[in-house]
Amino acid sequence: MTQPAPSAQHHGPEKGTVTGPPAAPPSKQGGGGRRALGLRFDVRNLSLLGVLAVLIAVGGLTEPDAFLDTGNLQLILTQSSVIGVVTVGMTLVIIGGGIDLSVGAMVALASVWATTLATQDFGFAGILFTAVIVGLAAGLVNGVLIAYGRMVPFIATLAMLASARGLALQITDGKTQIVTVQSVLDLGLPDAYVLGIPPLVLVFAAVTVVGWLILNRTTFGRRTVAIGGNAEAARLAGIDVRRQRLYLYLLSGLCCGIAAFMLIILAGSGQNTNGNLYELDAIAAAIIGGTLLSGGRGTIVGSVLGVLVFTTITNIFALNNLQSDVQQIAKGAIIVAAVLVQRRTLRNGET
Repeated sequence: MTQPAPSAQHHGPEKGTVTGPPAAPPSKQGGGGRRALGLRFDVRNLSLLGVLAVLIAVGGLTEPDAFLDTGNLQLILTQSSVIGVVTVGMTLVIIGGGIDLSVGAMVALASVWATTLATQDFGFAGILFTAVIVGLAAGLVNGVLIAYGRMVPFIATLAMLASARGLALQITDGKTQIVTVQSVLDLGLPDAYVLGIPPLVLVFAAVTVVGWLILNRTTFGRRTVAIGGNAEAARLAGIDVRRQRLYLYLLSGLCCGIAAFMLIILAGSGQNTNGNLYELDAIAAAIIGGTLLSGGRGTIVGSVLGVLVFTTITNIFALNNLQSDVQQIAKGAIIVAAVLVQRRTLRNGET
């Protein structure tokens, strides 16, 4: 009875099927070897690259001077960075079979807590430390409630959403908290760009690389896919499912803390309305990137491409003075199309 555990942990879910019952994870993981390599895009990622290329062409044709301007392209990448970091954490949680509806509220709470006058007295380090710790603490509460309190992720994170928003409002009393620490504000200025790349984009790239490595190059990543594909089979294979889920929500909280600090740099302030609807944007980006809401499958690269697609759409609509309701309809249509593609793929046995 001791053989299945090492096999599931060291060779991935696809080889854990030799034990019989744990056959469910591989059926959802499918082409796991290809995704584990992480060097080749699957069909969905190639499709997203195609969509992104079409959007760039549309932007270049409709508003060539404005859209293709270096400043505008930097703006698209910068706006993608904050929600992109949140999406990386969300993707890991969904692959593990969970959901986190509280990411936007956690970003708001971390941003306002980190911009109080008391916190700003400690300067750059105090703001960064507070944002990260508050995000981790909120993620810990979510993880404990879900993993050890056996609460449904939807309910637990919905409760955190309401609580974190309420606490953020209480801290600010509905007012905007202006950042006065110059070293923080300087990171948002063009002088801080590295080879023309904003620092926030570099942070986003670093988080993306780390997320990709965690998912594709570590035992932790293989365990995440396993519990998302079939939690009971993963438990029988020797994986501590509860601890794994706790770690996933801690990672989500950490990403929210980092995103909150990035938002503070971008906005130069902390507000209780920060991160509004981030949960929906992050989930939508993960879905169109190929992450299954039922868990067990997903890619960090796909989610990042999803973020870039949504941000580019928003930018094109803004440059062409199109109303936000049209933008929301377009986003909804993209999500529906992505889900239909997922269903067709599953039906054809490619997942």
